Amino acid sequence: MPAPIPPSSPRPTGPSGAAAAPWASIAVETEIAAIAAEWRGLEARALVTPYQSHGWVSAFVATVGAAHGMEFRYALLRDAGGELCALLPLAITRRSGIRFAEFIGGKHANYHMGLYAPGFAERLDAGLAARMLFEIGRAIGGLDALIFINQPTQWHDIANPAALLAAGPSPSRAYKLALVPGDGEATLRRSMSSHARKKFKNKRSRFADFGPSTVTRARTPAEIERAVDAFLQQKAERFRRMGVPDPFEEPAMRTFLARAATGDGETPPAVELYTLDLKGACVATYIGAVQGGRFSGMATSFDMASETARVSPGELLLAALIRLKCSENFAAFDLGVGEARYKTTFCDAHDDLVDSFLPLTLKGRWFVRVAQAKRELKRRIKSSPRALRLAQRAARWLRRRPAETAGGE
Repeated sequence: MPAPIPPSSPRPTGPSGAAAAPWASIAVETEIAAIAAEWRGLEARALVTPYQSHGWVSAFVATVGAAHGMEFRYALLRDAGGELCALLPLAITRRSGIRFAEFIGGKHANYHMGLYAPGFAERLDAGLAARMLFEIGRAIGGLDALIFINQPTQWHDIANPAALLAAGPSPSRAYKLALVPGDGEATLRRSMSSHARKKFKNKRSRFADFGPSTVTRARTPAEIERAVDAFLQQKAERFRRMGVPDPFEEPAMRTFLARAATGDGETPPAVELYTLDLKGACVATYIGAVQGGRFSGMATSFDMASETARVSPGELLLAALIRLKCSENFAAFDLGVGEARYKTTFCDAHDDLVDSFLPLTLKGRWFVRVAQAKRELKRRIKSSPRALRLAQRAARWLRRRPAETAGGE
């Protein structure tokens, strides 16, 4: 393997000229069970998104990760006293002869970020962040690059260290709203325009005409199975009509959702499943990751065949969840990455996301340039409505070609 490329960013130095790193050691673990207690201890005090909680990651590793034979590494940084101050949960990916590390979860995780003790994160600038990542790459060994996409630039108003090395903005942003504890109506009045509230009130009134409805959180094994079944069926039909691949169709995703919503018995489940039921039938579902007073929307669905589809049952369920999380004194609610009309309807703020690419070898430099160019192209396409329509039309045409070719043989 070619010799690693050292970080080129300037480094702050101490009186002796040595870099003043706030970590004393870096260890790399391969078994998540071995670090569960330390992980949870750091999580309780760290900057961490719901997608890097131990519950979310461990469920993903045991299901989707196991089904695909994924390789995982957990980088643990400790201070001079031996206290854990940062943890980066990483998946090792091989593509086109390149071996690189990325955060666990892929497209199913809206936010990609490490866990950092607040004081530790505040001590890092771009130079020290580059050094930290380079040393992590060297400790893992055999890596050509680190590819970190969809990173929040900050969390709880503290800069995300790896985001300091960003090559540029991610193709999409994430939409969120701050919750008013105990007052869902005040939250919705603040975040929604008067026109949106009027339209929503009309939808709610029309939905009530169909009969009494209930919002249920799936807690028991039977309820969880029912909610997952409804979600997967509704999503499958939605993607079928759109003519796009269904990212939830693999069996491991069913197992992941059920496992994450069940939990391990020691800590609350990392994922919550909700259904909007009308006359015993599920007309909409919502899946959210939870951690530290934040509810992060992972996915939503609705029954396209139901007569209620025309009054947006998914949005009605979302509003009910916002009220519920306010009553439970949650601080924030986000709707994840990507553009959608309902997100801008309910949210009055957003998280800026960036992509960081750190080559570790000469081969990695080539790969990083290609990966960075692809992300930039995607960002440009998504920022132009006309370009996005053309890209979507081309993608549908390309997906139809294999079927048409097969039919003609």
